[in-house]
Amino acid sequence: MKLPKLFKSTAFQLALLYTVLFAASVLFLLGFIYWATVGFMSEQIDETIQAEIQGLAEQYRRQGLRGMVSVINERVINNPQGETVYLLVNPDKEPLAGNLNEWPPLIEDKDGWIGFYLNRTNRLMDTPHIARARVFTLRGDFRLLVGRDAFELFRVKDLIERSLTWGVGITLLMALLGGVFLSKSTRKRIETITQTSRQIMQGDLSLRVPTRGSGDDFDDLADHLNQMLDQIEALMAGVRHVSDNIAHDLRTPLTRLRSRMEVLQVKSLDNESRAILQEMVTEADHLLQTFNALLRITRIESGGYNRNFADIELYELVSDAVEFYEALAQDKRQTMRLDLAKGVCIVGDRDLLFQAIANLLDNAIKYTPEGGQVGVRLRSFEQAVVSVWDEGPGIAENERNKVVERFYRVDKTRGLPGNGLGLSMVKAVCEMHDGTLELKDNQPGLRAEMRLPLKKAVKKTTGNKSENERPAPAKTAAIPSLSK
Repeated sequence: MKLPKLFKSTAFQLALLYTVLFAASVLFLLGFIYWATVGFMSEQIDETIQAEIQGLAEQYRRQGLRGMVSVINERVINNPQGETVYLLVNPDKEPLAGNLNEWPPLIEDKDGWIGFYLNRTNRLMDTPHIARARVFTLRGDFRLLVGRDAFELFRVKDLIERSLTWGVGITLLMALLGGVFLSKSTRKRIETITQTSRQIMQGDLSLRVPTRGSGDDFDDLADHLNQMLDQIEALMAGVRHVSDNIAHDLRTPLTRLRSRMEVLQVKSLDNESRAILQEMVTEADHLLQTFNALLRITRIESGGYNRNFADIELYELVSDAVEFYEALAQDKRQTMRLDLAKGVCIVGDRDLLFQAIANLLDNAIKYTPEGGQVGVRLRSFEQAVVSVWDEGPGIAENERNKVVERFYRVDKTRGLPGNGLGLSMVKAVCEMHDGTLELKDNQPGLRAEMRLPLKKAVKKTTGNKSENERPAPAKTAAIPSLSK
């Protein structure tokens, strides 16, 4: 079972830790009060009983048994509430004096104190009346019991225990509510920073993290982040400025150089010179393509690309890209297997998406050996998924995050033509459309998946089903090579 994000937040966990520490402090404090209060009242009861015993012992020494009986009866009359308990019995345990009707069943502790229940009830509490007493044996096998009703002691103990339970419970509840409130407040501030970061990652470097002006830790963090963003924006502006200079100062001379080589190629008299010039023209074209692709990626990633977003039916777009590369696949006697679903609509830039799909197809055909298979699949799940797979050497899992970097190439494919910018371009286009590029093992080969957000459809109810609930028809076909 997954916990809600609120419970996983650092603020909530810190609040929970503080709650535990605070509850432990309250428990310790109330426990000390309990121990001190009950201990003090127990000592007072014991001292009162000892004082009563000393007084009766003095009367017994002076006046004997009859004098002690008289004193006990007098004290019983003067204590109508019966807080102090007296009972003097003969050898047959018949009462001679006191406020108890019979000799009670006694329980003695290790210190010689006696405890027993009194036949009394209280309308305010269900706590039984328990007496604490001492028993003495006099001459002639007479026995004397002197004690005190400990009801008040147990009432205070019950009150403190209830206060302890409610106090800890309320403390935990209030601390938990406080933790939830603190977590929501903190999460809201963090979400503001996160949302701003997402927009900046999409290319809008002019945004800054908002502050409240309170001067707290979050404002301090936001100020430092904004300073960092200022520096990053300045650096990116410098990079774009350098890219613009390269575009004007390098691309134009390269184009002129290529044109002059073509002129020389026409004027050259021998075939060897023409062949060399043709190779030079081809290399110049390769440099210009690399340069243009690099500039395009930079513009997309920096948010400087002019977005021409419109509604796109991916079935038509993917079909056009497949048709464009069909001849190249047939030249290598490769079979292209298609599984394209209709009705998959997104909002995006058609030219950029076509270029991205074309890059994936170009890589798949390039790395698939002659006579192999290249597959293209279009499906709609929670996202639009365009999959292109091949039967080439594939990419190791630890290198899949690196091949989307500019100019990175796997060692075993360095001998093949290319500039290492194809997947970088696809990744930039996917991120521009709030999508992702995922590279997976095709066993053998590589499976590249472009995951793009679907266009939000407006439901139109027809009968019992809405239009967007109807299954989209799929196009499944195999295009064999011409040699087969």
